Amino acid sequence: MKSLNVVVADGQPIFVEGLRAMFAYPGNRLSCRLNGVARTGNQLTDLLRDHTADLLLLDLNLPETDGLHLLPSIKKVAAQTRVLVMTSFDDPRLVKAAFRAGADGYVLKTASRDELFRAMDEVTEGRTYLGRGVALVEAPNGNGANGGLPETRFARKHGLTRREIEIMRLIGQALTNKDIAEKLFISDQTVSVHRKNIMRKLNVNSTASLIKIAFENNLV
Repeated sequence: MKSLNVVVADGQPIFVEGLRAMFAYPGNRLSCRLNGVARTGNQLTDLLRDHTADLLLLDLNLPETDGLHLLPSIKKVAAQTRVLVMTSFDDPRLVKAAFRAGADGYVLKTASRDELFRAMDEVTEGRTYLGRGVALVEAPNGNGANGGLPETRFARKHGLTRREIEIMRLIGQALTNKDIAEKLFISDQTVSVHRKNIMRKLNVNSTASLIKIAFENNLV
């Protein structure tokens, strides 16, 4: 069974106790050790310096200093620690901002135990996770007169085809190859080839990097 050292940053004691009880529940898919709890944002940096953690469960709504502002410094202090945001905020602007600041995954506090463990497993394996009910866009955007300009400039700069831009938009929504294939009525293998070509052209080697580039260039 996979074993994780977990640090939690959350200002709600009853929620933290719930996590502690859940981690101790027999038959979990992961073996989780709660290695430290920060009740405020100001406690968190020191906690990560003093405690080894594979994973940080981070609420954005922390007393004193909020989690969103702490994310860049967390990544400097504990570069090897993966960060899973677990919060009640589902505003797409906050979700995007969290990923830009360094989050590796984002789930809502309404998530089930199974989903939380799946998210923890995914992010500690180096993948990006976007939970149920979490959206990166507020609503589908129409294609107005200026709608294509940012993506056109971006495509020309990096030599991306129209199909590659289309796929990159979907990657920016944290969709898997299978999900993208179903949306575009193409095979998983074709999506995989496009993904590799996009990564080569953008000189990146991870999906997280692609998602961040998509955010930064207004592709989602």
